[in-house]
Amino acid sequence: MDYINLGKAGVKVSRICLGTAFRANLFKPDFDEAACERVIEHAIAQGINFIDTANFYSYGRSESIVGKVLRGKRDDIILATKVRSPVKDQPGPNDTGLSRFHILREVERSLKRLQTDHIDLYLAHHFDDSTPIDETLRAMDDLVRSGKVRYIGCCNFTAWHLCEALWRSEVLNLNGFACVQNQYSLLNRHEVEPDLAEVCRKYGMGMMTYSPLAIGLLSGQFRHGETPPAATPWAKNPTHYARHMTAQAQTIVDAARDIGAAHHKTPGQVAVAWLLDHSEVTSIITGPDTIEQLDDVLGALDCKLSRDERTHLDEVSQFQVLPRIS
Repeated sequence: MDYINLGKAGVKVSRICLGTAFRANLFKPDFDEAACERVIEHAIAQGINFIDTANFYSYGRSESIVGKVLRGKRDDIILATKVRSPVKDQPGPNDTGLSRFHILREVERSLKRLQTDHIDLYLAHHFDDSTPIDETLRAMDDLVRSGKVRYIGCCNFTAWHLCEALWRSEVLNLNGFACVQNQYSLLNRHEVEPDLAEVCRKYGMGMMTYSPLAIGLLSGQFRHGETPPAATPWAKNPTHYARHMTAQAQTIVDAARDIGAAHHKTPGQVAVAWLLDHSEVTSIITGPDTIEQLDDVLGALDCKLSRDERTHLDEVSQFQVLPRIS
């Protein structure tokens, strides 16, 4: 396992981060907690020291399982969790958002579930346009100064939202965001490129990316024009699947398969290797439900793309940027 600084921060994290939403498991009434625990324990045994969760994931169930597994291991793990999303069905007026009230209440609940006295990276899960950014940043700064949080960051922010947050932190002399977390893959480049990636480079931000396989579309088990396998999330919504598994998506998967054959790697491993080849990407969040899925992603760590291979993947996955209307 390779380790890298979280942006300009001194803390070092593994290039692969374990995401613990466990969507195929925890969201079912008869969830298998032991299976989730085994995945976390295996990740740690493989050298992963970066674990990502959120209070939103099964309304705290994910945090509770992570906290249980980390007993006795906590000091060696960089633990990230999030705040902003609803914390229960039919939320009340203050059960969501980035207000001081919600942040300070929810951090205490997260700490209790995680069985720890501090959170290493506390992330605003989504932008909240109903709360002034100054209020959010002051609350986050108070958590850092109190020792309950080590670093702060944001998820799913646009480049201009991030710039505003960094600017206000500097003006107000507050601890600023050290890291961003956004979706990024060969099938979804527009959320990061070019603006957000450029902001991260300029200001030394760490970048965590999620959904590297686009919910399995880059794994090689799906084909354009064919019905998705019944056991996959895409089978529940064929129309949604058809909008994403396009002819271009098939071209990308075919390119990854061809490159993978030369490296003895799967298309999914090539897709992860493409992300690892980006200097602005700090850590890639993988959200496996099984040990086998985790091991498949870890197999990308020794896949080094040539310049021509990287260029080819860039070309087949490029997104259209429309010219400015003048």
